[in-house]
Amino acid sequence: MISETFGQQKRIISALVVREMTTRYGRQGLGFAWIIGEPLLFCFGVMILWTATKPAYEHGIRLAPFVMTGYMSLILMRHFIALLSSALQANLGLMYHRQIAPLHLFYSRALLELGGATGAFMVVYAVLLMLGQVSLPHNYLLLYSGWLLLAWTALGFALTLSGLVMRYELLERLVPLISYVMIPVSGAFYMVAWIPASARHIVHWIPFIHGIEMVRAGVFGEFVPTYYDAPYALFIGAIMNILGLLIISTSRDRVEVE
Repeated sequence: MISETFGQQKRIISALVVREMTTRYGRQGLGFAWIIGEPLLFCFGVMILWTATKPAYEHGIRLAPFVMTGYMSLILMRHFIALLSSALQANLGLMYHRQIAPLHLFYSRALLELGGATGAFMVVYAVLLMLGQVSLPHNYLLLYSGWLLLAWTALGFALTLSGLVMRYELLERLVPLISYVMIPVSGAFYMVAWIPASARHIVHWIPFIHGIEMVRAGVFGEFVPTYYDAPYALFIGAIMNILGLLIISTSRDRVEVE
């Protein structure tokens, strides 16, 4: 019974992922390749801009891998927030089908974004490796763990925000603003080691920073100081995920299907 239910949920989400890929990217031109190509272009664009305007090293760290780890992390967080908060509004017609629930839409978009951002990260890394701008990761486990931890906290935040958007229409207009606020506070473009020791405990309250620091620890190795608390980020991510699911489940009656 449980396996049958799980199989049904898996089929619904898989079908929604394929539908989302088709409606968003189409079958013409690069088609599905844009899932990776879009974040890839943004990342290389920022990297070229920074390379032209900043010195080759930032606080003793080479610019290219620093921008790569920061910008790809930022893309993952911002896409989760933007695309999950608009998932319901963009797919209201699907709510006619009794088998489809809002959570199916949220999780299908989350899986698509996680796959696209991860693929783009791998391609960017491979290109920079061929150009001699980065070395192989010093700790693969730390890199993968940090990336998944970042996705976990970003998913929790995006689900909570999406639930609140279902309840309060005004919040939908604030999502772009919240997404921009993420740029300076998330830790994507600075490292905890760069700020005064007395202020580090303050930025450590921000859950996304820990995943990004772990990603950088995995890439840069032990000679670049990083500060993170994985259990804390895991715990806060769990709270946000549970809170988001509760808000969404109690807001279903506010969804108006025309």
